[in-house]
Amino acid sequence: MSTRERFSAQRERLAYEAARILLDQGAVDYDRARRKAAERTGILDRRCWPTNEAIREAVLARRRLLLGDTGTQQLSHLRSAALQAMETLAPFAPRLIGGALSGALGPHEGVELLLFAADPEAVLFLLLDRGIPWRAEERVLRYPDGTRRTHPAFAFLAGDVAIELVVLPLSGQRMLPLDPMTERPIRGADREAVARLLAAEAHEDNAF
Repeated sequence: MSTRERFSAQRERLAYEAARILLDQGAVDYDRARRKAAERTGILDRRCWPTNEAIREAVLARRRLLLGDTGTQQLSHLRSAALQAMETLAPFAPRLIGGALSGALGPHEGVELLLFAADPEAVLFLLLDRGIPWRAEERVLRYPDGTRRTHPAFAFLAGDVAIELVVLPLSGQRMLPLDPMTERPIRGADREAVARLLAAEAHEDNAF
């Protein structure tokens, strides 16, 4: 086996082990899962370590293998809850991000939405008007210019689905934070895109 083939095999093994850690423990920190996988397997040469995207692909593959239709139903359930929340929060141009969009879900994962508002209190007032109990949180996001910024967040339950709202300023629509996996700006999916995903899933289900 050549050095390149050996690195590739070890990288694939690490990606699978990291995916197992993420799914079994419900973790969301890819770097921590990668490091723990390296410790478990003894593959400490960083040249063999998989990228976040490779780990995410391994997560998707493992979900399909272990969960099958159950995983598909979970994803559809989360996306349906996301769309309902996005319709309620339409004044803030919501975008779905995270595992409910990519499909790389842990066992206890919920819905993450980016919102854009001139004043975060406007989001709070909407939740209060709708009688939605919430708790305040904060999220630290990294930006293309290298800065890290703390943003207000609100968390609540929609039935059995945990939903987190991360509120960015209006200018955030022009300068989006980075996706920690891809290192590219988080584009997310707007309401129309999420509705199309759900329609496509329904079409696939009806095809069988």
